[in-house]
Amino acid sequence: MPHSASDASPAGATARAPRTLRQLIAGTWQPGDGAEIVDTNPARPSEAVAVGQLAQERDLDRAVTAAREAFPKWAATPHPVRGRILHRTADVLDARAEQWGEELAWEEGKTRAEGVAEVRRAADIFRYYAGEALRPVGAVFASSRAGEQIQVIRRPVGVVAAVTPFNFPIAIPAWKIAPALSYGNVVVWKPASAVPLLALRLAEALVEAGLPEGVLSLLICGGALGGRLAEHPGVDAVTFTGSTSIGRGLIASCGRLARPVQTEMGGKNAAVVLASADHDLAAAEVVAGAFRSTGQKCTATSRLIVEDSVADEFLDLLTKRVADLRVGDPLDERTGMGPVVSLQARDEIQRAVDAGAARPGVEILTGGRPYDDDRATGAFLQPTVVELAGDDELWREELFGPVLAVRRARDARHAFDLVNESEFGLSAAVFTDDFRAVSQAVDEVDVGILHINSETAGAEPHVPFGGAKHSGYGPKEQGRAALEFFTRTKTVYLRASGGDGR
Repeated sequence: MPHSASDASPAGATARAPRTLRQLIAGTWQPGDGAEIVDTNPARPSEAVAVGQLAQERDLDRAVTAAREAFPKWAATPHPVRGRILHRTADVLDARAEQWGEELAWEEGKTRAEGVAEVRRAADIFRYYAGEALRPVGAVFASSRAGEQIQVIRRPVGVVAAVTPFNFPIAIPAWKIAPALSYGNVVVWKPASAVPLLALRLAEALVEAGLPEGVLSLLICGGALGGRLAEHPGVDAVTFTGSTSIGRGLIASCGRLARPVQTEMGGKNAAVVLASADHDLAAAEVVAGAFRSTGQKCTATSRLIVEDSVADEFLDLLTKRVADLRVGDPLDERTGMGPVVSLQARDEIQRAVDAGAARPGVEILTGGRPYDDDRATGAFLQPTVVELAGDDELWREELFGPVLAVRRARDARHAFDLVNESEFGLSAAVFTDDFRAVSQAVDEVDVGILHINSETAGAEPHVPFGGAKHSGYGPKEQGRAALEFFTRTKTVYLRASGGDGR
């Protein structure tokens, strides 16, 4: 059993020494021997969070080989035994939630409270999939032939390559790795190189819980090696969350290989506020959806549609709430919004806002300008609300940051048409007390997730998660929907010998 790679120094210490990064390959913690990686604090980019070296091609080959060797035994392990390991993993995550949640905020930039909540959410996900051992994973059907029974059983697909993003560095990996392991698969995992420390922590939790060697390998590496992982001949299936461009590339490459692939990609999620809405509730939920996690959620509210008859009143309330958000160090308990993940991301988002502000028909209602105080050295952006007179790049393009684009609608039908005016269809929210409008939204809004009177973000572990249109490809994630990707069916016609053959 590999030893823990944890550092002894507490995450909450005043002087934080950089943590040491390690790879988990074939059951062994080891340093990489590739290029140096320096994981920095986006609030203070000169501050190193963790340091180490990247994995290389031979590490990938070793990880996949170890996974293939571990797969038969892990798949044959009784599901309740696998479930107990996942349950212990959840216990480890809960026990370390305060420490690791603080490290998450230090590394990724969301507030400490959000970081702790994310670690606890990962624990909930592992606990749910531990419970899958007690739920049916097959079905029995009647046969047209006497004396025969038809069973549809499920078997694991094999070696799963998991490629995960920076924005939820422990929760998104959990909702891929937990079902994969629960259903008997083995995993080679490439996390986003911007957030390697929390990936290390999740791997540590699984090792501490007793996961056998080779069942999970962690490769901290660059994107090129991640692409080779997805195409490796020893991989049976690929699950990915990240950018639309990379996701489409994986869909194409896996299509050539006839390899199952599951992708969760972009979103340009809209909230609709109708005249019948509770304005205080809607304003609070829209602010939460747009600016929690600094807008770096695939389900973040990035578009707002307000019925024209109440638009002036509602936007005045909304912009006051946005202007009151406290932006600063995510480890400060008073902070309401931290930085984006990197200086590069900050600059790209600010350029998009600046370019939009120079176009006719675009009005900045609040925010929109770079900071000129001590936050200027970090990856901080002002929470920004932009009103548009019509179609605009800010309405169509996913910025993945704290920018909310607003348009006005004549009525509910016009509002729902504007929601659907996107290549994406992940999530939407409708605020109204009108039952007819709710029914209309359920029928007409083309998204995978619809919220009524709550923010666009948020997902429960026991129900399907995923989008319509270009937001996703392949089976949905989470809940029992995960069975569709992480298992394959085998139909068994079961008949005792000596039947009459009719």
